[in-house]
Amino acid sequence: MHRILIAITVVCLAATTAAAQTKISGTAQCGKPDPQHVIPVGDRPDHNLGVEQFKCTWTKPMEIDGAKSTEGMSTATNDVNGNTIRTRGFHVATMDGGDKFFVWYLGAGEAKDGVFQGQKGTWGFTGGSGKLKGIKGRTPAPRRVMSSPAKSKANTSSQNSHPFSASIPYRGPLL
Repeated sequence: MHRILIAITVVCLAATTAAAQTKISGTAQCGKPDPQHVIPVGDRPDHNLGVEQFKCTWTKPMEIDGAKSTEGMSTATNDVNGNTIRTRGFHVATMDGGDKFFVWYLGAGEAKDGVFQGQKGTWGFTGGSGKLKGIKGRTPAPRRVMSSPAKSKANTSSQNSHPFSASIPYRGPLL
């Protein structure tokens, strides 16, 4: 009888854990990078490396367990090679209750006539604070992760939209 009770408990726990997966999405509108540093690599005139930081407002908040994302900060590195742009970055978002979640993102895109056309990539949670401590999840396949044109090949932009719009399964913290 004791073994049956343990088996039922394990099955119930597995069902609860599977039910904890939820699909979410949201869009953060980010301002002009401040600071932004771009350094020529030197191998070709159109090859630059850069680092930048954006303050963001969630125009379509992510809703997680009843809390909504309100603002955030994205920090990224860029490899601009001719018309090809590769980005690796991190985003820290603040929820309306003060808790935070942390996201990594990778993207690749192109510029046309010196104007950034957007990127496709992947993103996922690296953790969180408060009720979001232990959050996990990632995009299952590349999705649009950044849009709105930049003003030049050096990725000097006036605004960027980070649509973390791929619905992803996430597993919230086990309470």
